[in-house]
Amino acid sequence: MADLNAIVPGVVTELNQYVRRLTAPNPGVMTGPGTNTYIVGERILAVIDPGPAIESHVQKLIGIAGDRLRWIVCTHTHLDHSPAAEMLKKATGAHVLGMPAKDDGRQDMTFKPGRVLRHGDIVDLGRHTLRTVHTPGHASNHLCYLFEQQKLLFTGDHIMQGSTVVISPPDGDMKAYLDSLNKLLDIDVAALAPGHGHVIADPQAEIRRLIAHRLKREQKVLEAFSRKNPATLEELLPLVYDDVSPRLHPVAQRSLHAHLIKLARERRVRENGSLWERAGLAGFF
Repeated sequence: MADLNAIVPGVVTELNQYVRRLTAPNPGVMTGPGTNTYIVGERILAVIDPGPAIESHVQKLIGIAGDRLRWIVCTHTHLDHSPAAEMLKKATGAHVLGMPAKDDGRQDMTFKPGRVLRHGDIVDLGRHTLRTVHTPGHASNHLCYLFEQQKLLFTGDHIMQGSTVVISPPDGDMKAYLDSLNKLLDIDVAALAPGHGHVIADPQAEIRRLIAHRLKREQKVLEAFSRKNPATLEELLPLVYDDVSPRLHPVAQRSLHAHLIKLARERRVRENGSLWERAGLAGFF
């Protein structure tokens, strides 16, 4: 068995007898070691998140799955997760499953699922099953997949190991993301297999940590207005993300925007042109 402590793009890692991981060669600031593709099943196989359209990665997947590949399943349609689906389908004849992309300029518009999955749907692997869990927030079409027999949840970008995910409006939605995290607390899960990074062995603790982190960041947004009110996104950014490297601020600004949209819906702040304002007097709204 491969060393579970190392994630090396292009190297197959056997997580157990029914799950293997092949990480795509697309490491970076947003992807960590690369996008994790999972090959799941025994006699009937599913590939979860075939990854970016990289020929060498697709050829390795074909070599691993062979003629047992029936399903190509995507968690969502960001460019590091689904573009290889069409290539893998053409090479193997496997069926593509998932939810269609919403065109916000950051999606893989080549993704055309033969079967559109909804919350609670089952992907049949013979002796095993994957059950879909709709988890909008990072993307409106984001799905997690529960390998029911092992209580292993494939989380795509809903939960990543070693990092928090970016919530990018308009398709990304902070309230939906928090609601989706809370939804997972009601599911019996033994471990999380993320789209980036290592398997997470304590799901409940990690989910609660992420919820607490987001709410703490939200509180920093509100507190920032005590120093600048009204303020632009650009003015709030260094106040709210003073614990994050400035080189990541362009990405952090997207999540800040998502926090502000959520707070505006809750009538705790208000957008006024390019400015955001927090209530300072009774009757502000």
